[in-house]
Amino acid sequence: GWMSLRGSSASDYTPYYKDDLTPEELRHLVNTIRDPKDGVEIKNRRWFFRMYNNCFIGKDLVSWLVDRGYVENRGDAVEIGKILARKNCLHHVTRDHEFKDEPLFYRFNEDESRSHGSVPDDVSTWAQFIPGNSDDSVDSTHVSLQPSISYSDDSVEDLKASLEDLDIKPLDKYNIELLDNVHPPRWQNPDAASMYNMVVIGAGAGGLVTAAGSVGLGARVALIESHLLGGDCLNLGCVPSKALLRAAKAAYEVRNSGRFGIQVENFQVDFAMVMERLRKIRAQISAQDSAKRFTDELGMDLFIGTARFLGKNEIAVTTAEKTIVLKFAKCCIATGARPHVPPIPGFGDVPYLTNQNIFNLTVAPKRLGVIGAGPQGCELAQAFQRLGCQVTMMIRSNEMLEREDPDSIEILLRQFLQEGITVLFNVKFLGVESVESGKMIKIDRDGKREDITVDEILVATGRKPNIEELNLDAVGVKYNRTGVVVNDFLQTSNTNIYAVGDVCTQFKHTHVSDAMARIVIKNALFYGSQKMDSLIIPWTTYTDPEIAHVGLYERDVKERFKGCHTLFETFEDSDRAICDGESEGFVKIFIKEGTDEILGATVVGSHAGEIISQITTAMQAKMGVSQFSSVIFPYPTRSSIFRKLGDQFNKSKLTPGVKILFRKVMSARR
Repeated sequence: GWMSLRGSSASDYTPYYKDDLTPEELRHLVNTIRDPKDGVEIKNRRWFFRMYNNCFIGKDLVSWLVDRGYVENRGDAVEIGKILARKNCLHHVTRDHEFKDEPLFYRFNEDESRSHGSVPDDVSTWAQFIPGNSDDSVDSTHVSLQPSISYSDDSVEDLKASLEDLDIKPLDKYNIELLDNVHPPRWQNPDAASMYNMVVIGAGAGGLVTAAGSVGLGARVALIESHLLGGDCLNLGCVPSKALLRAAKAAYEVRNSGRFGIQVENFQVDFAMVMERLRKIRAQISAQDSAKRFTDELGMDLFIGTARFLGKNEIAVTTAEKTIVLKFAKCCIATGARPHVPPIPGFGDVPYLTNQNIFNLTVAPKRLGVIGAGPQGCELAQAFQRLGCQVTMMIRSNEMLEREDPDSIEILLRQFLQEGITVLFNVKFLGVESVESGKMIKIDRDGKREDITVDEILVATGRKPNIEELNLDAVGVKYNRTGVVVNDFLQTSNTNIYAVGDVCTQFKHTHVSDAMARIVIKNALFYGSQKMDSLIIPWTTYTDPEIAHVGLYERDVKERFKGCHTLFETFEDSDRAICDGESEGFVKIFIKEGTDEILGATVVGSHAGEIISQITTAMQAKMGVSQFSSVIFPYPTRSSIFRKLGDQFNKSKLTPGVKILFRKVMSARR
């Protein structure tokens, strides 16, 4: 151990290990260091052309601790400084350095001249305002886990309205933890700075990366969010859906474990526990997107409220209490998208599910109707079927996942039918209505009228952009029904305003939003010229089997390059896939005719989303498919299929004439 301050005098030494200071000891230590008479010198300091208020020099604090006998040496003093930084008591003024024994500027959090946003001192958690909240685990015999919330104090009526708007249920300990992180109660917006280098509207994946990247490069950043930090990905999309899919896969594996010689009796799905696990995982991951992290750790201003452009370089942030005006040099619109609900008669009166509320369920519907067959509809349809629901998919067209390879869809459809999902194509929706036995969906299919009765309806028919409240006309930003219009530099028709993510692109994926954000940081803050069309974009539909794709489809290659050489290899001969009992699927690679240049690929099968990354990496590195032959893959793995594809390509270069020549050479050597 090493020595540290335990009391008010140097004689009060107690050895201890790194982080065992109590809150009281931390407070005493900080107050001692900040003492105006005997503490370290805290004042305004200038570095080149910028003034930093209320700061001290790291080297001075180290000397101060040693000179007064609070520690034995400078190394111990640095350790104290690091502990104070870890405990969010102090930070480097631009948050670029940990605490060091160097002439760097640091500031105690209490000496911040302005807050980045905070909750009131008397508020720590939403749990304070939810009577009857309990940490008890979920009991699957309960009909509902959504508590009845009563508010006896009129002063918390605003919080009741906030909870209803946020629509996160049930309000158990995990969802309270989530809300504490991504929409803290009674958040106090900071005072606006005179000017921001970057204002980001929307705190989903694209917005958070734009904001964090910008502030990390020294920009003064304001982040605006009206709903939940983390956006759809954390709260309503990627994270909860993948937690649900994993539970569904486990149920499927147990149900079918007999093929491996493992017999399981009395198997049942505890849906309430499945959803509790989902909420627990989401709450755990939410710390990365929390208000505390983006303000206290990253140092940006967070405004929770509704954003609206006023003109040129001004944005109004409105809450129930007041409106704050922010001025910006550059702005990024990252407001995302929401579910598109088709105008089917009756939807105004009959409740339905979308990705915004399906993860609130605590009781599984016995019958689930799914309208739509895109990635979201297919993933959730299979998940709920595996968790014990009877799922009926209703599709307007004659195919699922319309943009994907037909061979991929054939395999997936066969799997769906095998699992018991009812799939109806060429459906015309006539209306929906509530009936005694559930919810009735009236359809016409191939000229024949049918009524489908279910307990719940999931609408998964695409997304529409969140742009209505932005007042884009005030700043000359063009838009249409698909969202904000951007050029290849992700710049809008207003050259100081950019856009990323679902609000402006057809590629509605978290990883694409992330990549777009990195382009905006370069182009907006550093006059870069990186283009969106330079990105090689993979994506995956996380059904079982998974369907993954990167680059161009075969039809695109044929159209753009007047020819396509397609390499095809199935997993039926993959030793690992056979051992795993998951040999259905394939890899297709699309090659520019006359070369070995990879222009696109499709992978279908278990772990396709992981396998596609190897092709993406090869494309990014401009590695030709012929080079796969010289790569050594561990045995047995699914990835070794790429060596077969490389061999297949190289063999295709052996023309009959070359083969004859080789035979003659070999004959001459015998």
